[in-house]
Amino acid sequence: MNPASASAAEKIRVLVLSPEYADFLWYCGILGADQGMNVDATWCPDLVDCDDLLSNAHFDLLLWDCVFHGGSESDFLRYLAVSGRDCPVLAVSSEPADCRAPALMELGAADYLCKAQLDRWSLCRAVRCLWYRQQLGEVEQVHLRREVASGFINRDLFFDRLQQALLRAERGKHRLALLHVNLDDFRTINESVGYQKGDQLILKLAERLRERLRRVDSLMRIGGDEFAIIVEKVEDSLDVTQIIRKVVSALDEPVTVSGERVAISASVGVATYPEAGDTPENLLRRANRAMFEAKRDPGTSYRFYDQHLHISAGYQLRLEADLRNALRGQELELYYQPRIDLATGEVRGVECLIRWNHPERGLVNPDDFIPAAERSGLIVPIGYWVIEQACKRLQEAAELGYPGLVFAVNLSFRQFHDRKMTETIFRIIYNANVDTSLLELELTESAMMHDLNYARRCLRELNQLGVSFALDDFGTGFSSLSNLQNLPISLLKIDKSFVQELGESGDAEHIIRAIISLAHSLQISVVAEGVETEGQLEFLRQEHCDEIQGYYFARPMCWTDLLSFLENQSQAACLEQ
Repeated sequence: MNPASASAAEKIRVLVLSPEYADFLWYCGILGADQGMNVDATWCPDLVDCDDLLSNAHFDLLLWDCVFHGGSESDFLRYLAVSGRDCPVLAVSSEPADCRAPALMELGAADYLCKAQLDRWSLCRAVRCLWYRQQLGEVEQVHLRREVASGFINRDLFFDRLQQALLRAERGKHRLALLHVNLDDFRTINESVGYQKGDQLILKLAERLRERLRRVDSLMRIGGDEFAIIVEKVEDSLDVTQIIRKVVSALDEPVTVSGERVAISASVGVATYPEAGDTPENLLRRANRAMFEAKRDPGTSYRFYDQHLHISAGYQLRLEADLRNALRGQELELYYQPRIDLATGEVRGVECLIRWNHPERGLVNPDDFIPAAERSGLIVPIGYWVIEQACKRLQEAAELGYPGLVFAVNLSFRQFHDRKMTETIFRIIYNANVDTSLLELELTESAMMHDLNYARRCLRELNQLGVSFALDDFGTGFSSLSNLQNLPISLLKIDKSFVQELGESGDAEHIIRAIISLAHSLQISVVAEGVETEGQLEFLRQEHCDEIQGYYFARPMCWTDLLSFLENQSQAACLEQ
């Protein structure tokens, strides 16, 4: 591509969902030959990484090879519709367009191309058209915001948009939610600050709500102090819950008008299609009824018209509220899983794993609460808490006679959204006064995709303090040699899915050999996770893997049990001598 034309053209970010690297290069070659487009393509060969990429990076277009799915094309397309934030999907496969296009486009694909007929003109035309269509959609949203800001109220327009959304939901066989938002006691606010400032408050609140909604969601002002939000392409109560959480947080914050902070609260009624009705009139009436039910609760609150979804979504929000209390109420605890040096048999370090001792539910599985922490952003303060606790235990271990024990802590992708991450971690380490070479932070490449340059800078700054880094789940996603060379990575962790296939899959053996060989050639150590059998252990020993971690030696354990385990290991070593 001509550099001059590339810089002049706006960059189009394309995520290529294809299991074949050769196809990815083929698509890149075709798109790169068009000097009128500046395409930035990212390859995703595996479903494991798809969710992380869609969550942490922005794309203008998804180029989807139809062989890439988890068993069901229709389910995967619905997943892309929700997780892709309304990003258009260009589907490609080897079958003729008249055989595949109608069904795929009915399920949500924006366009379809046959591989056998794929050339520069057809692919570039399709990408350019879908990109232009997306830009026009954003212009329409800007126009809608102006309508809201100006106080424009058109009930007929609202019902028409809701009717069109219902037809799309019926065709796509997915849910739709209508949120009816009513500001509490807005008349008093108007009398207090004046009607002009009251209008400014509505304007600012509308802008705030719009920022927190997806592009596919519609926001309209349907009354002087009322908004309606049409939430499309939702699969279950969890999707609705995510939108409600953003709306409630937007309504719960004071609005600054002419330098004056005005506290507000609102009541939100939620009605879902098809549970609460299948016509605009029924949905609005039932959302309105749910809104009045919400008025019974103090402050900003919401109610579902549908009881089943109310229970399910309410559970998610209560879980997050409980998690906030857990962080303050010392309900969280670290468990430790030893890592064994294969050459010496000694405990080289431990991975710090979080557990939640809920006062009513007992020990909550991390698989149940970590996703909730990720979605709500609570994982950021929880992550710092884990680092702080690990530093305290690291210091205690040194005082108890285990001075060389490495403590490894997992970093969430959300951590890299915090622009004070390096500063916060540095403060924790400084206050703990520990040997920073014994603190290891584990991360995945997908964690850094949100802002790779910022992530690199953070890692380099922390590495200068002596902190080391491990790349977790290596081999399962889009791991690249360039990242290994350009980041201060000192250790790779082979994902347990490969280790557990040893003896059953020749491919797993080849992959593990290749990872160990690659890592050692770059002076990087290797840890194998999920080791459970003697056979797995022996294979890893023969391949000169540096460390192992898994149930064969030890499960995750609390601190007192870890100290007993270390003591037993020390006594066994003394007896051998």
